[in-house]
Amino acid sequence: MLQEWIGRQQEARDEITGSAAQRMAALLDLPFRQYERGDAVPTGWYVILFAPLARQSELGPDGHPRKGQFLPPIPLPRRMFAGRRVWFHGALRIGDAMTRASRIERIEPKQGRSGEMCLVTVRHEISGPGGLAVVEEQDLIYREEPRPSVPRRESAAARQPGPAEWSHTVVPDPTMLFRYSAITFNAHRIHYDAAYTRADEGYPDLVVNGGLATLWLWQLAVARSGRVIKASASRNVKALYVNRPVTLCGRLIESGSKARMWALDADGELAIDAELELEQA
Repeated sequence: MLQEWIGRQQEARDEITGSAAQRMAALLDLPFRQYERGDAVPTGWYVILFAPLARQSELGPDGHPRKGQFLPPIPLPRRMFAGRRVWFHGALRIGDAMTRASRIERIEPKQGRSGEMCLVTVRHEISGPGGLAVVEEQDLIYREEPRPSVPRRESAAARQPGPAEWSHTVVPDPTMLFRYSAITFNAHRIHYDAAYTRADEGYPDLVVNGGLATLWLWQLAVARSGRVIKASASRNVKALYVNRPVTLCGRLIESGSKARMWALDADGELAIDAELELEQA
């Protein structure tokens, strides 16, 4: 039944605005600038586009739009972001009218250590006046309801990818998480509702948005390498939590044509692992 949803498509339209770019720059603690029509913005900022616009009455208890509209009606209530693959093809410029074509690529039921789950892969193709600009594939995992008497099981500690050439530490606070959720219009309650996060989802505290942590890694790679990102493949291994240090690490590999980037949680364990393809700016 769920396999019938593979191939389902959806289209959305948006415009890159200077105000949205300014909000993203402020969140990333960049100096203020006035964005004018035609100015290029970092391609990784495509996340300011195509915010979910479900009506308030169409949201589920976790803050996500209810399933069964575009995403399949998977009978598992909890959703988490598992990773993404992104290819950057063209510039993003203030004032550009953009179109996103989305398609459900894969639906794969699984049995994990914590019980039944289902992996859904969604492919987004974002185009503007110059043609295809960004392609993104997102992996979403749906899980069973956590049992109150059983603590949430984290993934086993993954091995770190070796020595780091660069490192930077961020301590995300509740304001930072809220501002990212506001910019992206992400209503998932695990990022701003501490009582819900602990009682209903079994996390010890507010969870850092996976997209925000990925932006930190991209920002570090560009700043330290002097190159631009052509493609990125990342997987989210463990949750990162508010008010706990996140160590961002990276190094050039393959003669500088790629970078290995990763984020460590407060215990020094691998939380996000990514490989970037780079090119000269």
